[in-house]
Amino acid sequence: MASKKDDAPKRINIQNRRASHEYAFLVKYDAGIMLQGTEIKSIREGSVQLQDGFCTFHTDGSLWLNQVTIAKYTEGTYNNHEPMRARKLLLNKRELKQLAHKNQEQGLTIIPLRMYVSDRGFAKVEIALAKGKKLYDKRDDLKAKDQKREMDRARDY
Repeated sequence: MASKKDDAPKRINIQNRRASHEYAFLVKYDAGIMLQGTEIKSIREGSVQLQDGFCTFHTDGSLWLNQVTIAKYTEGTYNNHEPMRARKLLLNKRELKQLAHKNQEQGLTIIPLRMYVSDRGFAKVEIALAKGKKLYDKRDDLKAKDQKREMDRARDY
């Protein structure tokens, strides 16, 4: 008989770890994704790469996720999906207008931070309006992280 731990659904939480090092986040949004065919099965397997991803607006005002790789489903047939295709993001009109207005500013971009499966089984992506960090900002962040680690070590002893 299986234990209760085995019966619990596996939490899918794929993160873009490099994003926090490269960018400073201004605003975060949760968006749905329009998927095709076997893409949700690949997401549930955890075979997604977010590192090179970014979002762009099309002429009709919709937001699209580009350069995110969802690997082909291993059990898929000839109907398998294209791994690098652009995917439409689902947001409210108000949120789309806010993002479009803020995205006009110089030096701002929209990047994916993490992809997860909601409690209802829908694939969601957390996106952020971000500004690229300069080299000295990255150094300051690393220095603060090291100091915090040293303080935690000293407190433990």
